[in-house]
Amino acid sequence: MEATKQLTPFLSVIGQIQPKDMTSVAAAGFLTVINNRPDQEGEDQPSSAEIAEAAQAAGLQYHYLPVIAGQISDQNVADFAQLLAQVKGPVLAFCRTGTRSSSLWALSEAHRLDSQRVLDTAKAAGYDLAGLLPRLQQRWSEQVCVPNATQTAQSNRYDVLVVGAGAAGCAVTASLLKRDASLRIGVIEPSEQHYYQPGWTMVGAGVFTRSQTERPMVQCIPKAAQWIRAAVTGFLPEQNTVVLEDGRQLAYRSLIVCPGLKLHWDAIKGLRETLGKNGVTSNYVLELAPYTWQLVQNLRKGRAIFTQPPMPIKCAGAPQKALYMSADWWQKEGVLSQIETEFCTAGGVLFGVADFVPPLMKYIEKYQVQLNFQQNLVEVDGEAGKAWFEVTDAEGNQQRIEKSFDFLHVVPPQRAPRFVRESVLANAEGWLEVDHDTLRHPRFGTVFSLGDVCSAPNAKTAAAVRKQAPVVAENVLAVLAGRGPRAMYDGYGACPLVVERGKTILAEFGYGGKLLPTFPLDPLVARRLAWILKARWMPTIYFDMLLKGREWLAKPTILDHEPHAANEPAACDFEADKHK
Repeated sequence: MEATKQLTPFLSVIGQIQPKDMTSVAAAGFLTVINNRPDQEGEDQPSSAEIAEAAQAAGLQYHYLPVIAGQISDQNVADFAQLLAQVKGPVLAFCRTGTRSSSLWALSEAHRLDSQRVLDTAKAAGYDLAGLLPRLQQRWSEQVCVPNATQTAQSNRYDVLVVGAGAAGCAVTASLLKRDASLRIGVIEPSEQHYYQPGWTMVGAGVFTRSQTERPMVQCIPKAAQWIRAAVTGFLPEQNTVVLEDGRQLAYRSLIVCPGLKLHWDAIKGLRETLGKNGVTSNYVLELAPYTWQLVQNLRKGRAIFTQPPMPIKCAGAPQKALYMSADWWQKEGVLSQIETEFCTAGGVLFGVADFVPPLMKYIEKYQVQLNFQQNLVEVDGEAGKAWFEVTDAEGNQQRIEKSFDFLHVVPPQRAPRFVRESVLANAEGWLEVDHDTLRHPRFGTVFSLGDVCSAPNAKTAAAVRKQAPVVAENVLAVLAGRGPRAMYDGYGACPLVVERGKTILAEFGYGGKLLPTFPLDPLVARRLAWILKARWMPTIYFDMLLKGREWLAKPTILDHEPHAANEPAACDFEADKHK
């Protein structure tokens, strides 16, 4: 559970909490919990009923007061104020990020507290509610001076807005500022922590510690950019505007959308209830990676199953890396022969780039792995130690089979965040639609995307961002200058396939599976050098180079002429204020 943020001695707020957190909430001295998030708003969200049951068991009062993101009504505010007047405190209110709950408090206090005092209190807790100033003014008996209102309006306009501060968001922001330090860039990101996700497999293998893969977000977002601690709920690209959870609308000259993707745990029946216990784990969640390592060390015999869902997923090699590193440990411990190891993939091949299949198959054979194609995990009963797979044969016929397990490493299906896949910017599959070469939206010329959320058919890896960020930076600057994009992306992606402790196959490839090795070595050979790169150098390269705009071996290809721009979508016609 993240830290609570106190607004008053009576009221604190927090982002989404889980039923298991209720005992900690009670231990912290809270007496009442208020849920301001509607059910089924997000993929990873527990229901109000589940939280209510856990709250009651912890001796807490629980109230469900759902508020639609970006649509806080006066009635919502009145209901919140009335509820606060009735319940026992201290009170903990929550929503997805805490912004809605903070906004409800701010609006409910505006009739008696000076607007600036309300905003300062929220800001001290980590919530920028400046977009509420007009509503706060209306509820305050005295008007705030006009210059402040003007300043707020100006502060909501940016040269570039970046949605998401993961690898893609931080890297492209740094690349833009490296090229033009005068740009006014806003980075919209609700999370307080930044994660080096490629390292989680190494945590699950006992090679990395958790601390090696995380840093405070404030250390990762370039200091010259403005960090907007909020969540996006929608896009208005016809008006060059982004809508935030608290109702604010931010204007841009160019928009870069890179919020990553979402893990769809609920697509597998029973999985959420058993994750982190009963031998069920996943390296796709940092909190579970240490549990993976614990399970690997403790397993001495039985059946270990590793799964891979339908594509696309982030880091398509990660499901196999969990398999190889676990089997390597069992082999070194002398227990591999006592463990029946299976790899169940929903796909029809071991790896999407055919050149790498033969060297990987040598390790499948070395570790005596039963390789099962076209088997998609659909249900888990952790307590019973059973899993069910949907199996598709060559004719397309499907049947459901049951397997028992002692160890189950799950990779869930993955998809774009809801605010992307339900927007006008999405393609038919829900990903942020882009031209595969320029990473520019085909219908909205001021919009670009990179990272896991974009529709380009490259591997969804942090290594892809290394090549994408300079391309997007060059093309955004071209569009801001009234020109067409000229930087081209070749689909580069990389997957360091750790096949044993001390050896890695460095798979680098582009569109169509074309091999794109960085070093003049045979890329199909497992090497110690590639292991050293992955295990020793990568975190430093990630945090201190990629996120800082140091474009190591990532110079983009620039066309010597601009593409035909007869039907070029127009850029935003306002000139954003450029403030350092």
